[in-house]
Amino acid sequence: MIVITGGTGQLGKAIIENLLTKVPEAQIGLSVRDPQKVPQILANQVARVRQGNFDDEASLTHAFEGASQVVIISGGSSATNGKLTQLGHQTAITAATQTGASRIFYTSHMGASPTSAFAPMRDHVAAEASLLNSGTPFTALRNGFYASSLLLLIGDAPKSGKIVAPRDGPVAWTTHDDLAAVTAVALRSGELDGITAPLTGPEALDLSAVSKILTEILGHTIVRVEVSDDEYRDAMVARGIPLDRVEMLLGLFVASRAGDFSKVDGTLEWLIGRNPISVREFLRSALVK
Repeated sequence: MIVITGGTGQLGKAIIENLLTKVPEAQIGLSVRDPQKVPQILANQVARVRQGNFDDEASLTHAFEGASQVVIISGGSSATNGKLTQLGHQTAITAATQTGASRIFYTSHMGASPTSAFAPMRDHVAAEASLLNSGTPFTALRNGFYASSLLLLIGDAPKSGKIVAPRDGPVAWTTHDDLAAVTAVALRSGELDGITAPLTGPEALDLSAVSKILTEILGHTIVRVEVSDDEYRDAMVARGIPLDRVEMLLGLFVASRAGDFSKVDGTLEWLIGRNPISVREFLRSALVK
C-alpha cells in the first residue's frame, strides 16, 4: 500500500489522481489531520483514511500501518519556529521507518540548503538529513518552486498594472500538476533514489520576464517596479502582515538573487514523458477566463 500524508492538499490530491490511473484504489491510503474534513468523493477513491498528525507519532504509526511506501508531503515552515516543522518531519520519518515501509518519499525543494536565506529551505535539508540517518531507502523529491506561489508574488498586478517587489532572481517555477505526475511515476517505477536532481519546469524566470508574459496574455501593460527590501518590509507590515512572515518572504527574494532556484533540469520532463507546463501556460490558465 502507498500511504500519502496531506492527501487533501493541492499536491496530495493531484498525486492521488495520477496514481488512480495506474494503481488500484485498494493500494492507496491517506493520512490526514482530520478525517472528518476529507471530501467523501476523495474518501471513496482510496482504500482507507486514517488520522495522522506530525506532532503525534502514535497516530502516524497507525496511519502508516501496512504501507510499503509512504509519501510525506512536507509541512509549511513556521515563520517563528522552524524547529517545529523540522520536528514534525522527523516524527513522520521515524513513524514510517518503525512501521516497516520499504521506501519513504519526501517532498523536498530544489533550493534545500542549510545556509539558505529562505527559511523553508533549511527545514527541507534537515528532513533530508533525517532520511539519510533513518536507515530506510528514501527518495527526496527536490521539487521546483511551486508556480502557485508566483500568483502570490504578482498580487494585484493584473488590475494595478504593476508587480511591486524587491530585486529578485530567476526561479524555475513548476506546477503542482507536473510535480504530482513525476511523483506518481517515481512511486510506480522506482526510477528515483536518494536526493533527486531538481524536478523543474522548462525555464527559470525573474519577475521582469513574468511581467512581459502577463502583458502579452492579458493584453495590457504590466510593469515591474523594483523597491528596496526595507521599502517592501514597511509596505507589507503596513498592510497588517506579521513581521516574521514578511522577513521569511524577504528571504525568498534574497535566496533567488543568489541563484538558489535558478537551475533548470530535464529529469521531470524525462520521467513524465511530455513537456512540462510553462509559466505562460500556467498564468494563462489561472488568469484568463
